[in-house]
Amino acid sequence: MLERLVVKNVALIDESEIEFSEGLNILTGETGAGKSILIDSINLALGAKADKNLIRQGAEYAYVELCFSVHSPKIQKELKEMEIFPDEDGKVILQRRIMPGKSTCRINGESVSGKMLKDAAAVLIDIHGQHEHQSLLSEKKHLDVLDTYCGAELSELSDQISEVYIKYKETEKEYEQALLDDRAKDREISLAQFEVKEIEEASLQEGEDAELEEAFRRMEHVKSIGESVSLAFQCLGSYEQENAETLIGRASKSVSDAMAYDSKLQTAADQLLQAEEMVRDAARFLQHYMDDLEIDGEAYAYTRERLNTINHLKNKYGNTLEEIFSYAREKTEFLNKFEDFEQYKEKLAAQKDAYYETLCSLCQKAHAVRAEKAFVLQKQMQDALLELNFPYAKFEIEVTEDEKYLSKTGDDHVRFMISLNAGEVLKPLAQVASGGELSRIMLALKTVLADQDEIESLIFDEIDAGISGKTAWKVSEKLGVLGRHHQVICITHLPQIAAMADHHFMIEKHQTQERTTTTLTALNREGMLSELARLLGGDVITDTVLQNAKELKEMAIHTKQY
Repeated sequence: MLERLVVKNVALIDESEIEFSEGLNILTGETGAGKSILIDSINLALGAKADKNLIRQGAEYAYVELCFSVHSPKIQKELKEMEIFPDEDGKVILQRRIMPGKSTCRINGESVSGKMLKDAAAVLIDIHGQHEHQSLLSEKKHLDVLDTYCGAELSELSDQISEVYIKYKETEKEYEQALLDDRAKDREISLAQFEVKEIEEASLQEGEDAELEEAFRRMEHVKSIGESVSLAFQCLGSYEQENAETLIGRASKSVSDAMAYDSKLQTAADQLLQAEEMVRDAARFLQHYMDDLEIDGEAYAYTRERLNTINHLKNKYGNTLEEIFSYAREKTEFLNKFEDFEQYKEKLAAQKDAYYETLCSLCQKAHAVRAEKAFVLQKQMQDALLELNFPYAKFEIEVTEDEKYLSKTGDDHVRFMISLNAGEVLKPLAQVASGGELSRIMLALKTVLADQDEIESLIFDEIDAGISGKTAWKVSEKLGVLGRHHQVICITHLPQIAAMADHHFMIEKHQTQERTTTTLTALNREGMLSELARLLGGDVITDTVLQNAKELKEMAIHTKQY
C-alpha cells in the first residue's frame, strides 16, 4: 500500500507531503490546480522519463518520494527476486531526484538503475490513465487478463508449457542446424579428417617443444659454448699456463707449513684443500665436456625438422601443444557425430516431435481451462458493465487454438468482443470503444479481477472522462467496491465519485505577485462536504447546494455498507 507521497520542487509544487490510507482516496481540485502534476510526480518516482522542465523555476532539483508498506507474501517474493528487501517494518521507499542533465534513483536509500526502479514499481502500484486504458486495445493484453483470472488453475500448466516450449525450440533449432550441416558435411568432414590425421601423425608429446628448443639452441651455439668452456678450463687447470689449481695448491702448502707454528690456521688450511678439490673437479668436468662437445649432423637435422613441424602445427591449430591437442579433440568429436549422422538426425527429430506432442497436450489442457474460465469471466463482465450503465452491452471472450500463436504461453488467441448498443453485432473491442468507454471497461475488469490482483495500490486518472449523471454514480459505486480489496487513489472532478471517498484530498493553486504554488490538503468531514458543494454548485455555495452535498455523501456512505 502507498502510505506517503513527498513532492519537492516539481512544477508548481514547492513542497508537499500526503499520507494515503486504505480504501478509496479521492483527489479533487479546480481545473488548472495541478492534478496532472501530481500524477506526473508519481510517475517520476516510478521511473518515467525525466523532463528538466518539471523542475520548479529557481530550484536546483526536483524530488519525489513514495513510501510503500508491503505485506503481501507474493509481492515480497517478487521484490526479493529483484534483491529488494523491505525494512523491518515492511517499508519500501522509492526516491527520484531530477537535476538538469541527470537524475538519480534510490530504493531504501541504495542507488539503483532506472530500469530497476520501474521493475519494482510494476509490482507495487498500478496506474491507470488514458495510456493504460488504451492497452486494452491490444489483444495480447486480453490473454494476460484471462490468464490472471484463471489464477492457480492455469499457473502450473503455464510453467510447464513455458519449460517444454523452450526445450522444443532449442531442439528444433539444433535439428535445423543439423540439416544445414548435412548439406555442408562432406567438405567439413574431409577437412576435419585431414586436420586430425596431420596432428596424429606428428605424434606430439607433452613438453616436447620446450626440450627440442633447448637442444636446438645448444646445437646452434656449439662454437661459442666451446670457446667459453675452453677458456674456463685454461683458467682452472691448463698445463700450458699458470692456473687456479696451481695457485691454490701453492697457497695450501704455504698455509700448511705455517700451521706448524700456529694451529689457528687450521680453518684456512681446510678451506684451501676443499677449494683445491673443487677446482680440480670442475676442471675435469670441463675437460670431459669439451671432449664430448661436437655436432651430430643427424641429430641437428632431426631437431630442426621436428621444431619446424611443431611450429607449423602451432601456426594452424594453436599457440601451444595443449591448444593443438584441444583442437584435435574437438574435430574428433565432430567426426564422431558424423560417423552416423542419419541416426543423429533421427534422434533429434524424435526429440523434437516428442516435445511438440507434449507441448500440444499441455496447450489443449490450458485451452480447456481458459475456455471454461472465459465463460465465467464474460458473464461477470457482462454484469459489471451493466452496473456501469452499459444497459445494452454484450461481452464475449473468444478463445481459439491456433498453431501460429504457439509460444511460451500456449497456442491460444484471446480476443474481447463487445457490442455497446442494442442491435449491434459483436466486434473486437478495438473497433468499438471510445476513450471514456475504455476507462469504464478497465474499471469493470479491475473490479472483477480484484480478488486475483496482488497489486495493493491502484491509481485511476481520467476515469471520469466523458461521463456524468447516472453513469458517474455507477462508476463511483464500482470504485467503492474496488476500494474494499485495494487501496484506490482516484483523481476526479465529479461530485458523484468524490462522495464515495474514504479519504479526500484537496488540490489548490495559490497565486501571489511573485509566484504560483500548488498545495495538497487532507480534508475533514466539513472540508469534504464543502468540496462536494463546490463540485456541485461552483464558486457560490448556497445552503441548498450544501444540503445536496450532505445528501450525496450520506447516500455514498449508505451504498458502501451493502
